[in-house]
Amino acid sequence: MKTFADYREYPTVTVAGQMLALPIERVHDVFVASEITAVPLASREIAGLLNLRGRVVTAVSLRRRLGLPDLEKVERRMAVGLEHRGEAFGLLVDEVGEVLKLDPDALQPNPVHMDPEWAALSQGVHQLDGKLLIILDVDAVLAFGAEVRAA
Repeated sequence: MKTFADYREYPTVTVAGQMLALPIERVHDVFVASEITAVPLASREIAGLLNLRGRVVTAVSLRRRLGLPDLEKVERRMAVGLEHRGEAFGLLVDEVGEVLKLDPDALQPNPVHMDPEWAALSQGVHQLDGKLLIILDVDAVLAFGAEVRAA
């Protein structure tokens, strides 16, 4: 019999109305991303650089990684702080939600009809009260450009 300690925690985010989640052990913090400086000739997914408590952080647009257009008007940009290969990243999302405790045995493979661009960034899905929760693969989300070509 499973106990509550057997469940894994996932902070949730929303992009274009779709709820997504990240493994909590990969999330360092959640913050409002302000004053993003554009980086000339950077990949389309790179929104720019920002300063987070004195540390330079690369802002990555999850909308762009998923092949979605940018929002026309954004009042405040939310970001999830992640680390990948020793570098700090801020994953820009539409909204930050709650932290869910999920049974790891309930993780299902990606649906066969899922957009291939989305499926490439997903570890699988959980079904929650008629909604689909996509579990993001943080390494895949932050691997773009030369890293993807080398794989």
